[in-house]
Amino acid sequence: MHYQAAPHAEAKLARCTTGAIYDVIVDLRPSSSTFKQWMSVELTAENRRAVYIPKGFAHGFQTLCDDAEVYYQMSDFYESEYARGVRWDDPAFGIHWPEGARTISPKDESYADFVG
Repeated sequence: MHYQAAPHAEAKLARCTTGAIYDVIVDLRPSSSTFKQWMSVELTAENRRAVYIPKGFAHGFQTLCDDAEVYYQMSDFYESEYARGVRWDDPAFGIHWPEGARTISPKDESYADFVG
């Protein structure tokens, strides 16, 4: 689950242009009434849905097929020193992911438990 910290926090618009994904966003804004709550949506090339990810939210997805392609539009440029992440399976959020095999990058596996 990825995001960029202030002052380079970014809003995103994500769409699946080929295949299908299970897309998740988590509210990381401490002052929000939905702090640490998550929402999911299935994005597919066929349903043509998109999801808006506001600033202050973490975002991640699980592909549901072998040939998924995801298209992003972002409100700010990527700044590596502001890149942050939270674990996809962090118990602080309790995200319900689809069953199935997972390939997770070493960087994504290295994220510590959420503190906030």
